[in-house]
Amino acid sequence: MYDSLLASTSLLAQVCICTVALCIGSGASAADAAPAHWTYSGDTGPTHWGGEDPAFVTCGTGKHQSPIDIESTVIKDLPALRFEYTDTPLDVTDTGHSFQINAAPGSGEFSVGNDRYHFVQIHFHDSSEEKVHGQYYSMEAHLVHANAKGELAVVAVLIREGKTNEFLKPIFDGFPQKGSTEHNVIGKTINIENFLPAHRGYFSFDGSLTTPPCSEHVRWFVLKTPVEASAEQLQQFAVRYPHNNRPTQPINGRVIVESRTD
Repeated sequence: MYDSLLASTSLLAQVCICTVALCIGSGASAADAAPAHWTYSGDTGPTHWGGEDPAFVTCGTGKHQSPIDIESTVIKDLPALRFEYTDTPLDVTDTGHSFQINAAPGSGEFSVGNDRYHFVQIHFHDSSEEKVHGQYYSMEAHLVHANAKGELAVVAVLIREGKTNEFLKPIFDGFPQKGSTEHNVIGKTINIENFLPAHRGYFSFDGSLTTPPCSEHVRWFVLKTPVEASAEQLQQFAVRYPHNNRPTQPINGRVIVESRTD
Protein backbone atom coordinates (compact mmCIF):
# COMPACT_ATOMS: atom_id res chain seq x y z
CA MET A 1 0.00 0.00 0.00
CA TYR A 2 1.11 3.49 -0.56
CA ASP A 3 2.14 6.08 2.02
CA SER A 4 -0.93 8.27 1.66
CA LEU A 5 -3.22 5.35 2.50
CA LEU A 6 -1.31 3.84 5.37
CA ALA A 7 -0.49 6.80 7.58
CA SER A 8 -3.35 5.84 9.89
CA THR A 9 -2.00 2.38 10.77
CA SER A 10 1.29 2.03 12.59
CA LEU A 11 2.08 -1.48 11.37
CA LEU A 12 1.31 -0.73 7.77
CA ALA A 13 3.46 2.36 7.87
CA GLN A 14 6.50 0.17 8.46
CA VAL A 15 5.86 -2.80 6.19
CA CYS A 16 6.45 -3.18 2.46
CA ILE A 17 3.96 -5.35 0.61
CA CYS A 18 4.78 -4.84 -3.03
CA THR A 19 2.40 -6.73 -5.34
CA VAL A 20 0.36 -8.28 -2.80
CA ALA A 21 0.85 -5.00 -3.24
CA LEU A 22 1.13 -2.88 -0.34
CA CYS A 23 4.20 -0.75 -0.86
CA ILE A 24 4.47 0.92 2.48
CA GLY A 25 6.80 3.75 3.30
CA SER A 26 9.09 3.48 6.29
CA GLY A 27 10.02 7.11 6.45
CA ALA A 28 13.30 6.53 4.62
CA SER A 29 14.80 9.43 2.77
CA ALA A 30 15.63 9.41 -0.93
CA ALA A 31 19.29 9.16 0.01
CA ASP A 32 18.76 5.75 1.61
CA ALA A 33 19.55 2.59 -0.30
CA ALA A 34 16.99 1.46 -2.87
CA PRO A 35 14.81 -1.47 -1.77
CA ALA A 36 15.93 -4.94 -2.77
CA HIS A 37 14.78 -6.09 -6.19
CA TRP A 38 12.55 -9.14 -6.36
CA THR A 39 10.60 -10.86 -9.11
CA TYR A 40 8.61 -14.02 -9.76
CA SER A 41 11.30 -15.95 -11.66
CA GLY A 42 15.02 -16.63 -11.92
CA ASP A 43 17.66 -15.52 -9.46
CA THR A 44 15.33 -12.97 -7.82
CA GLY A 45 12.27 -15.27 -7.82
CA PRO A 46 10.35 -16.69 -4.85
CA THR A 47 12.89 -19.34 -3.85
CA HIS A 48 15.49 -16.58 -3.44
CA TRP A 49 13.39 -13.91 -1.69
CA GLY A 50 14.64 -14.83 1.79
CA GLY A 51 18.21 -13.98 0.79
CA GLU A 52 17.52 -10.82 -1.20
CA ASP A 53 17.45 -8.56 1.85
CA PRO A 54 17.71 -9.08 5.64
CA ALA A 55 14.19 -7.68 5.90
CA PHE A 56 12.95 -10.56 3.72
CA VAL A 57 14.31 -13.40 5.86
CA THR A 58 10.80 -14.54 6.88
CA CYS A 59 10.15 -15.47 3.24
CA GLY A 60 12.59 -18.33 3.79
CA THR A 61 12.21 -19.11 7.48
CA GLY A 62 8.54 -18.41 8.24
CA LYS A 63 6.32 -21.33 9.26
CA HIS A 64 2.92 -19.73 8.49
CA GLN A 65 3.53 -18.59 4.94
CA SER A 66 1.02 -17.91 2.17
CA PRO A 67 -0.30 -18.95 -0.24
CA ILE A 68 -1.31 -22.53 0.49
CA ASP A 69 -3.10 -25.46 -1.10
CA ILE A 70 -6.46 -25.70 0.71
CA GLU A 71 -7.05 -29.44 0.99
CA SER A 72 -7.86 -30.79 4.46
CA THR A 73 -10.27 -28.49 6.32
CA VAL A 74 -12.29 -28.47 9.53
CA ILE A 75 -15.91 -27.54 8.81
CA LYS A 76 -17.43 -25.25 11.42
CA ASP A 77 -20.35 -22.91 12.00
CA LEU A 78 -18.31 -19.78 11.37
CA PRO A 79 -19.59 -16.19 11.59
CA ALA A 80 -20.68 -14.68 8.30
CA LEU A 81 -18.45 -12.16 6.56
CA ARG A 82 -20.30 -8.85 6.44
CA PHE A 83 -19.27 -6.32 3.81
CA GLU A 84 -20.10 -2.62 3.84
CA TYR A 85 -18.39 -0.83 0.98
CA THR A 86 -18.92 2.58 -0.56
CA ASP A 87 -17.82 4.02 -3.90
CA THR A 88 -14.12 4.78 -4.32
CA PRO A 89 -12.52 6.70 -7.21
CA LEU A 90 -11.00 4.48 -9.89
CA ASP A 91 -7.29 5.27 -9.78
CA VAL A 92 -5.29 2.31 -11.12
CA THR A 93 -1.68 1.99 -10.01
CA ASP A 94 1.02 -0.14 -11.63
CA THR A 95 3.14 -1.31 -8.67
CA GLY A 96 5.75 -3.02 -10.84
CA HIS A 97 4.40 -6.40 -9.72
CA SER A 98 0.64 -6.05 -10.31
CA PHE A 99 -2.14 -3.52 -10.81
CA GLN A 100 -3.99 -2.24 -7.78
CA ILE A 101 -6.61 0.28 -6.73
CA ASN A 102 -5.94 2.09 -3.47
CA ALA A 103 -9.08 2.84 -1.49
CA ALA A 104 -10.02 6.40 -0.65
CA PRO A 105 -10.57 6.98 3.09
CA GLY A 106 -14.01 5.82 4.14
CA SER A 107 -14.41 3.35 1.26
CA GLY A 108 -15.89 0.73 3.55
CA GLU A 109 -15.04 -2.29 5.63
CA PHE A 110 -15.79 -5.89 6.34
CA SER A 111 -16.44 -7.55 9.67
CA VAL A 112 -16.32 -11.09 10.99
CA GLY A 113 -17.76 -11.67 14.43
CA ASN A 114 -16.73 -8.66 16.50
CA ASP A 115 -13.69 -7.84 14.38
CA ARG A 116 -13.79 -4.97 11.88
CA TYR A 117 -11.30 -4.21 9.12
CA HIS A 118 -11.32 -1.16 6.87
CA PHE A 119 -10.72 -1.54 3.15
CA VAL A 120 -7.23 -0.51 2.00
CA GLN A 121 -6.73 -1.79 -1.56
CA ILE A 122 -7.41 -4.47 -4.17
CA HIS A 123 -4.85 -6.07 -6.49
CA PHE A 124 -4.61 -9.11 -8.76
CA HIS A 125 -2.59 -12.26 -9.46
CA ASP A 126 -2.25 -14.53 -12.50
CA SER A 127 -2.83 -17.44 -11.89
CA SER A 128 -4.45 -17.74 -8.50
CA GLU A 129 -2.07 -17.95 -5.56
CA GLU A 130 -4.23 -20.25 -3.44
CA LYS A 131 -5.03 -23.71 -4.70
CA VAL A 132 -8.27 -25.41 -3.68
CA HIS A 133 -7.90 -29.20 -3.54
CA GLY A 134 -4.89 -28.96 -5.82
CA GLN A 135 -6.60 -26.74 -8.38
CA TYR A 136 -5.38 -23.33 -9.51
CA TYR A 137 -7.89 -20.78 -10.76
CA SER A 138 -7.27 -18.42 -13.69
CA MET A 139 -6.70 -15.39 -11.44
CA GLU A 140 -7.15 -14.20 -7.88
CA ALA A 141 -7.99 -10.82 -6.41
CA HIS A 142 -6.80 -9.80 -2.96
CA LEU A 143 -8.95 -7.36 -1.02
CA VAL A 144 -6.57 -6.04 1.62
CA HIS A 145 -7.98 -4.68 4.88
CA ALA A 146 -6.56 -3.47 8.19
CA ASN A 147 -8.03 -3.00 11.65
CA ALA A 148 -7.46 -0.12 14.03
CA LYS A 149 -4.28 -1.80 15.33
CA GLY A 150 -2.83 -2.10 11.82
CA GLU A 151 -3.35 -5.88 11.73
CA LEU A 152 -4.05 -7.17 8.24
CA ALA A 153 -6.84 -9.33 6.87
CA VAL A 154 -7.11 -10.37 3.23
CA VAL A 155 -10.29 -11.48 1.49
CA ALA A 156 -9.30 -13.55 -1.55
CA VAL A 157 -11.67 -13.81 -4.50
CA LEU A 158 -10.92 -16.60 -6.98
CA ILE A 159 -11.55 -15.88 -10.67
CA ARG A 160 -12.34 -18.49 -13.32
CA GLU A 161 -12.82 -18.13 -17.06
CA GLY A 162 -16.40 -17.42 -18.09
CA LYS A 163 -18.48 -14.41 -18.98
CA THR A 164 -17.26 -10.81 -19.05
CA ASN A 165 -16.92 -9.34 -15.56
CA GLU A 166 -18.50 -5.89 -15.63
CA PHE A 167 -16.83 -4.84 -12.39
CA LEU A 168 -13.37 -5.65 -13.74
CA LYS A 169 -13.96 -4.06 -17.15
CA PRO A 170 -13.23 -0.40 -16.24
CA ILE A 171 -10.27 -1.50 -14.09
CA PHE A 172 -8.63 -3.62 -16.77
CA ASP A 173 -9.45 -1.05 -19.46
CA GLY A 174 -7.86 1.55 -17.18
CA PHE A 175 -4.46 -0.10 -16.74
CA PRO A 176 -1.74 2.58 -16.99
CA GLN A 177 0.13 2.53 -20.25
CA LYS A 178 3.56 0.94 -20.17
CA GLY A 179 6.01 3.46 -18.73
CA SER A 180 3.32 5.07 -16.56
CA THR A 181 2.60 4.15 -12.97
CA GLU A 182 -0.88 5.57 -12.50
CA HIS A 183 -4.10 6.17 -14.40
CA ASN A 184 -6.86 8.19 -12.77
CA VAL A 185 -10.04 7.28 -14.64
CA ILE A 186 -11.79 10.64 -14.42
CA GLY A 187 -15.38 10.49 -13.21
CA LYS A 188 -15.38 6.72 -12.62
CA THR A 189 -15.87 5.02 -9.26
CA ILE A 190 -16.05 1.38 -8.22
CA ASN A 191 -17.76 -0.38 -5.32
CA ILE A 192 -16.18 -3.64 -4.16
CA GLU A 193 -19.60 -4.98 -3.19
CA ASN A 194 -20.30 -5.37 -6.92
CA PHE A 195 -17.32 -7.71 -7.31
CA LEU A 196 -18.18 -10.23 -4.61
CA PRO A 197 -19.97 -13.51 -5.37
CA ALA A 198 -23.53 -13.95 -4.12
CA HIS A 199 -22.50 -16.87 -1.91
CA ARG A 200 -19.85 -15.93 0.62
CA GLY A 201 -18.85 -19.07 2.44
CA TYR A 202 -15.11 -19.17 3.07
CA PHE A 203 -11.94 -20.92 4.12
CA SER A 204 -9.87 -19.19 6.80
CA PHE A 205 -6.35 -19.63 8.15
CA ASP A 206 -3.40 -17.78 9.63
CA GLY A 207 -0.92 -16.80 6.93
CA SER A 208 1.41 -14.15 5.63
CA LEU A 209 1.94 -11.58 2.97
CA THR A 210 2.55 -13.40 -0.31
CA THR A 211 5.36 -11.04 -1.33
CA PRO A 212 8.44 -9.71 0.48
CA PRO A 213 8.83 -9.21 3.37
CA CYS A 214 6.38 -12.15 3.77
CA SER A 215 5.35 -10.92 7.24
CA GLU A 216 3.17 -13.39 9.14
CA HIS A 217 0.05 -13.08 11.30
CA VAL A 218 -2.10 -12.06 8.36
CA ARG A 219 -5.67 -13.29 8.64
CA TRP A 220 -6.89 -14.92 5.41
CA PHE A 221 -10.44 -15.44 4.17
CA VAL A 222 -10.69 -17.24 0.81
CA LEU A 223 -14.21 -17.14 -0.61
CA LYS A 224 -15.31 -20.60 -1.76
CA THR A 225 -17.39 -19.36 -4.69
CA PRO A 226 -15.37 -17.93 -7.60
CA VAL A 227 -16.40 -15.09 -9.87
CA GLU A 228 -15.95 -15.10 -13.64
CA ALA A 229 -13.95 -13.09 -16.14
CA SER A 230 -13.82 -13.53 -19.89
CA ALA A 231 -10.88 -15.08 -21.72
CA GLU A 232 -10.19 -11.64 -23.18
CA GLN A 233 -10.05 -10.06 -19.73
CA LEU A 234 -7.74 -12.76 -18.40
CA GLN A 235 -5.44 -12.22 -21.34
CA GLN A 236 -5.61 -8.44 -20.88
CA PHE A 237 -4.01 -8.87 -17.44
CA ALA A 238 -1.65 -11.70 -18.40
CA VAL A 239 -0.09 -9.68 -21.21
CA ARG A 240 1.22 -7.25 -18.60
CA TYR A 241 1.80 -9.47 -15.54
CA PRO A 242 1.92 -13.17 -16.44
CA HIS A 243 2.43 -15.62 -13.58
CA ASN A 244 2.76 -13.06 -10.79
CA ASN A 245 1.89 -15.68 -8.21
CA ARG A 246 4.03 -17.13 -5.45
CA PRO A 247 4.07 -20.95 -5.27
CA THR A 248 2.09 -22.55 -2.47
CA GLN A 249 3.88 -22.96 0.86
CA PRO A 250 3.92 -25.76 3.47
CA ILE A 251 0.96 -25.93 5.85
CA ASN A 252 3.22 -26.79 8.83
CA GLY A 253 0.39 -28.05 11.00
CA ARG A 254 -1.95 -25.12 10.51
CA VAL A 255 -5.68 -25.76 10.82
CA ILE A 256 -7.75 -24.50 7.89
CA VAL A 257 -11.35 -23.88 8.90
CA GLU A 258 -14.21 -23.94 6.41
CA SER A 259 -17.63 -22.39 6.87
CA ARG A 260 -20.50 -24.85 6.78
CA THR A 261 -22.31 -22.60 4.33
CA ASP A 262 -21.30 -22.16 0.72
